[in-house]
Amino acid sequence: MIEEKTTKEAFKPRVLVTKIGLDGHDRGSRIIAAWLRDAGMEVIYTAPWQEISTVVKLVQEEDVDVIGLSSLATDHLLVPKLMTALSEVGYQHVKVVVGGIVPDADELMLLDAGVSKVFHTGSAKNDVIEAIGALANKARNSSSSITFN
Repeated sequence: MIEEKTTKEAFKPRVLVTKIGLDGHDRGSRIIAAWLRDAGMEVIYTAPWQEISTVVKLVQEEDVDVIGLSSLATDHLLVPKLMTALSEVGYQHVKVVVGGIVPDADELMLLDAGVSKVFHTGSAKNDVIEAIGALANKARNSSSSITFN
């Protein structure tokens, strides 16, 4: 639900849902994209097999607040390279979440690399929507009085 605080302009979070590397299992990412879109977020969805440079370019072109990456193989191990690439172009404010099958040890590595949240298989719909909405708010200019709830 989009809530207006002190202005007439509504904040609509922009979320890029994508997969990097060679993992082509995209059913979960399609479900997440639909959940976020139904919750009022603007979703930019890509096909699987994206390169890190392509994701960074999309972030820049689409003014993305949050990147949601799906990993059902080991492609989440590429995420630290994505975090570095985002930082190199000045987009370290964009929040990154990873969802899917992520072993505990890899989760710690992702969090240390700057990933904001890891969602495991079976995460509740409302938890995903609320967390991504909150992260989108953090990514936007802190002087904005518009929030997503």
